[in-house]
Amino acid sequence: MKKFGLLLVLLIFSACKNSENKREETYPSKGEKINISYAKGFEIEKFDHYFIIEVNNPWPDAGENFRYLLAEEDAVIPPDLEFDQKVQIPVRKIVVTSTTHIPALEALEEESALKGFPGLDFISSEKTRELINSGEIKEVGKNENLNTEVLIDLEPDVVIGFAINGNNPAFETIQKAGIPVVYNGDWTEESPLGKAEWVKFFGAFFNKTKEAAEIYKQIAVSYKEAKELANTAEDSPKVLSGSMYKDQWYMPYGNSWTAQFIKDANAHYVYAETEGNGSMALSFESVLAEAQDADYWISAGQFTSYEELFANSDHYRQFEAVKNKKVYSVSLVKGATGGVVYYELGPQRPDLVLKDLISIFHPGLMPDYRRTFFKALEE
Repeated sequence: MKKFGLLLVLLIFSACKNSENKREETYPSKGEKINISYAKGFEIEKFDHYFIIEVNNPWPDAGENFRYLLAEEDAVIPPDLEFDQKVQIPVRKIVVTSTTHIPALEALEEESALKGFPGLDFISSEKTRELINSGEIKEVGKNENLNTEVLIDLEPDVVIGFAINGNNPAFETIQKAGIPVVYNGDWTEESPLGKAEWVKFFGAFFNKTKEAAEIYKQIAVSYKEAKELANTAEDSPKVLSGSMYKDQWYMPYGNSWTAQFIKDANAHYVYAETEGNGSMALSFESVLAEAQDADYWISAGQFTSYEELFANSDHYRQFEAVKNKKVYSVSLVKGATGGVVYYELGPQRPDLVLKDLISIFHPGLMPDYRRTFFKALEE
């Protein structure tokens, strides 16, 4: 009987231990969804000590989603969890591949984590340029032709990839070396606030999702306040955009982020009713017929002066915006090594872009405003 009793106690103890082990092996099926208001290209789900990021549109017509696990060192991960790449967070060393990634790192105060970039001369930020000049950030070639040997020697925790399609052999080489590559698709977003919201994507890599949410909130509030101010204007001027390249005038579609800026600045974009990806290619004659009487011409290519404009084509003189000296370009504001500031900072700070345009289209609303990106062509 004593032996039977002892056996019974052992069986009960074993059953309790098995039950306890089962409880320990129970993992949450759903985490906390990080609020994403405007961006369409990514989602973040937060669990205890790890995140799951879904990137669903890293380039146009990608046709596949990417699932990334961002986990702290001691995180307990479900054994059946599926993912494409795993990144240990918070990351200490990072390589990014687009200048649009730089402002997010700086906003999160993590620019010192940046160790490599393809095309250092394109970076305009003074803060990051100081790191480049001190040798903290290395040149890693060009995005379409990365110097994988230099990059791998940097031993980054992650490479944030930018791609126009899924064919980049360099990324495959990097991943084979044990360095995770994570795609970022901020450039495919069509709405200004959608592009800016990718700061939350970067926030997860540094365990700073709360900080990223606050950064974005301030930008969104500033943007919406500027839009409300623009709506108080009594007139809505007609606006032309884009420029000629060879025999074609390349124009943003009406569903592009450029067109959205014009609309939110309470102006009428000539081609507001069009839809598509990339840019429209139109003949000069068709643009002249539609937009000769436009009040303003913005984003006038790489031109910085009327002299350059007329040297390219004397036909530009026929537009009213040219006659009235109301042509504005982002190409006049550059960093120390020639990078255009707009292409770097603009996507992260759409509120500043919108305020620039409001000050142009409705100068009476912002008489003392100093523009960040758009400047009138030089005489």
